[in-house]
Amino acid sequence: METKLNDFDPVVRAQALAELVALAQRGAVSPPFIPPNIGGERGGADVANMHCHTFFSFNAYGHSPTSLAWLAKWRGFKLMGIVDFDVLDGVDEFLDACELVGVRGSAGIETRLFLPEFATREINSPGEPGVLYHMGIGFTTSRVPETVANILADLRQRAARRNRVVVERVNAYLDPVAIDYERDVLPLTPAGTATERHIVVAYIRAAERIVPNVVEFWADKLNVEPGRVATLMDDAPQLQDLVRAKLMKRGGIGYVQPGPDTFPTVDEFHKLIVACGALPCAAWLDGTSAGEQAIEELLALLISKGVVALNIVPDRNWNIADPEMRRLKVQNLYHVVRLAQELALPLNVGTEMNSFGQKLVDDFDAPELAPVRQAFLDGAHFIYGHTVLQRALGLGYHSEWAQTHLPSRRERNDFYTKVGYQVSPDRASMARLKQLALSSDPSLSKGPAKILSALPASPSSSASRRSFARSSKTTTTRRTSGGRWS
Repeated sequence: METKLNDFDPVVRAQALAELVALAQRGAVSPPFIPPNIGGERGGADVANMHCHTFFSFNAYGHSPTSLAWLAKWRGFKLMGIVDFDVLDGVDEFLDACELVGVRGSAGIETRLFLPEFATREINSPGEPGVLYHMGIGFTTSRVPETVANILADLRQRAARRNRVVVERVNAYLDPVAIDYERDVLPLTPAGTATERHIVVAYIRAAERIVPNVVEFWADKLNVEPGRVATLMDDAPQLQDLVRAKLMKRGGIGYVQPGPDTFPTVDEFHKLIVACGALPCAAWLDGTSAGEQAIEELLALLISKGVVALNIVPDRNWNIADPEMRRLKVQNLYHVVRLAQELALPLNVGTEMNSFGQKLVDDFDAPELAPVRQAFLDGAHFIYGHTVLQRALGLGYHSEWAQTHLPSRRERNDFYTKVGYQVSPDRASMARLKQLALSSDPSLSKGPAKILSALPASPSSSASRRSFARSSKTTTTRRTSGGRWS
């Protein structure tokens, strides 16, 4: 049934989730033991992954938006957010699924842009000066206003054009192995938005069909020892990473160095985000590039263009084998978190899940993350708080109400963070929120304190700990007693 959560048919996904929820509510299924590094006895109450790609762009484990919502509930993650490259296809599905299972959810989009002010400096896209990975978070629907629909369509079209150029160049190099973009690549996706990783899978499958000795073929084309290829033939993720690195990344035959006209501008992308009531979000890599070594200058520029949050992928900033590199990147991490707090930029953190080997959730119990853990959790609740108020009442971060009653970014951050901690992530809470909009409750035209007092509150902290995920002892008891899903 969990496999059906990743079916390309949305009806199949929805039916499978409904059946799983019904089984859980009857006590017919129970979650696995949750190890300490993802919540332990707290049942995941203090972990969050707000940056998970879905199969609408590429998820290394094949997860759909529905599957990610179930994963979060099943493994006891308190908050989860999706982010897809160049599309908003999964927003409604994910937020609806989060309401059904009771997970604080958010949804966003990621793309690459060109920043002319940093045209000579690498930022967060290695080897590509002026190119910026950038995000929008806190979307509440996949539907966009007509005034900006062309911007979203352009993102999808640009990605497709870049992919076709890659295929054309790699086809010529890999002859006799060749693929057709429509026939071999697009069917690997649920909605026709492919990535380099889909293209790699298509080439590996084509080689298996066409050449008599795939080991010799890849050894020759990738210029590696046959023994190494033979070893990787039983490790699909590693083989895919090798093919992609050799053929499509910088220095590969399929790589095309981007320039000022390759990607949209930051201003254009922000126009799309704000028109949708969502939040422009900068993205941090690790502080080692020339652009990120000037992070104060970079963030000041992006804030002037409308950025109100900062994304961080924690694991690559501390979980590093080399001690000196770990020390440097942890130091950079602490610096950028302090700077974000000084600049009133809430943090969006997560593991991405778009590459094999990336964690399902960050290790929030790691000593290196202890000084920044609360900032991570507050940021996650801020994003959920904005999302739930915008979705239910139209009172999100950019609403007229917020501009009137919360004129500063710091005031908005504090308010939506409180909302995120207070409002339960379930259909009953959403229904009560929507009733506020339908009522004549005067608090909706008053200040933040009145709004907070009118919002449905989460259960007490002790009750909240009776979550879907338990310690091993509690889980064993639930399995034998047929306990209910809480």
